Amino acid sequence: MTLPVAPGLRAGWRLGIGLWLLGLPGVVAVVWALLPPLTANEALLPAPLWVVVLLSGLQTAVLLAAAVAVGTALAPRVGLRAPALSAWGAGRPVAPALRPQWMPGLVGGALGALWLVLLSHCAPDGLRPADSSSAMPLVVKLLYGGITEELLVRWGAMSLLLWLPWRVVQRGQGAPRPVWVALAVVLSALLFAVGHLPAALAMAGALTPDVLVFVLVGNTAFGLLAGALFARWGLEAAMLAHVLAHALAHPWV
Repeated sequence: MTLPVAPGLRAGWRLGIGLWLLGLPGVVAVVWALLPPLTANEALLPAPLWVVVLLSGLQTAVLLAAAVAVGTALAPRVGLRAPALSAWGAGRPVAPALRPQWMPGLVGGALGALWLVLLSHCAPDGLRPADSSSAMPLVVKLLYGGITEELLVRWGAMSLLLWLPWRVVQRGQGAPRPVWVALAVVLSALLFAVGHLPAALAMAGALTPDVLVFVLVGNTAFGLLAGALFARWGLEAAMLAHVLAHALAHPWV
């Protein structure tokens, strides 16, 4: 005898699996971008190239799965949403849930692109690509930056950072206080910025004060924008803004 699965549980599983699959192309893209430098330094690798590539992809895929699971379990409890994706998971029409997010996402993307272009003019020398071939491919920015990072940082980390004070301080009662929402936005933005330090170190060779300030300030500012979009309109608005910011800024960055 097969036990019936509650509709809400089925929709949650479908949403979680869908979000994980949505983030996987970004994992593949970033691993693909690592291939040239890994190949160039293959003799220095602690294991065969294919093993390093496979483990790198698996590690990121597992981290993505954990973030998606955390967000899927906790976000609805604290009022954070992925309206269109949740509608898809529940078998409802997606367009009505996505429609209110288009304009905030477009405005956020335009502001994000302007910020990226402005940052590119004041980047430390160590963070300026030596040539166009050494720059991060656009596909990685769009897929990993725009989608996978939003699942990791906003859907996963920000949901957890909001749920913790709501559960501990408010005892899980009522809607989270605005101060906890603001704190979750700020802390997730800082986490988003810190997550860019390893790439900055690899590119610049050292985390000098100017590199640290540039990376932390630049990425925290965009993280605040994406977090506010997520908190107010939904995950899809933050994703749209992130993807659009990279797409619009690409010709100049």
